[in-house]
Amino acid sequence: MNALIAFIKKEFFEQIRSNKLLILLMIFFAFGIMNPAIAKITPWLLEMLADSLAESGMTVTGVTVSAMDSWVQFFKNIPMALIAFVLMESAIFTKEYATGTLVLSLTKGLARYKVVISKTAVLLFTWSAGYFLCYGITYAYNAYFWDNAVAKNLFFSIVCQWLFGIFIIALMVFFSTVSTANTGVLLGTGGTVFACYLIGLVQKANKYLPTMLMDGNSLIHGTKSAEEYTAAIIITAAITLSLFAASIPVFNKKRL
Repeated sequence: MNALIAFIKKEFFEQIRSNKLLILLMIFFAFGIMNPAIAKITPWLLEMLADSLAESGMTVTGVTVSAMDSWVQFFKNIPMALIAFVLMESAIFTKEYATGTLVLSLTKGLARYKVVISKTAVLLFTWSAGYFLCYGITYAYNAYFWDNAVAKNLFFSIVCQWLFGIFIIALMVFFSTVSTANTGVLLGTGGTVFACYLIGLVQKANKYLPTMLMDGNSLIHGTKSAEEYTAAIIITAAITLSLFAASIPVFNKKRL
């Protein structure tokens, strides 16, 4: 247990020393500010463009914004923040393969499964800290300017998006134990998500896929109920746990 805690601390301080944690928190912070800001300035922007739009035959009437507009921006922007997270953290294993630093730790008696658990724990912490920072800022500004009660199933939709991020982490960890290169992790993770999107084009299959959890706008608008996401949550959780579980035996057999 002491070795596990020590390695988690080592990974966490590496995030700080490399400025990855700071940069990611800044990205999530920026998106948290951006969501209500875009909603707030939309009427002003339309007013500024009213004359040019009128010349094109379009009439701009009074536009009223609410917290709903800000939450729509949240669910549009959070995938971009997640992509930034994947790009910055995809080398958490492969960088050590290239430098050989893991070999030194393992020769000192550190069990391989503890490496997987430690790096997974750090990824989960970083994603959760950034995600809920973004959510908290957006929620606070929305409460100040408008009323968050306008968004239906808000907390449930937030949890669904967070779970999808954990699914992405499971993919990153698994492909990090399979591949020795950063490109392999990115291709494996991105390819799996893209495949889910393609399968999701079949209407009947969409409700069973992890990508269903990213459809937060349907939840907050009330066009879909929370019950419709049950199958996607169960399947995503099962796949995520299976990926984490498979990562350990794969990493145990990996040549470093």
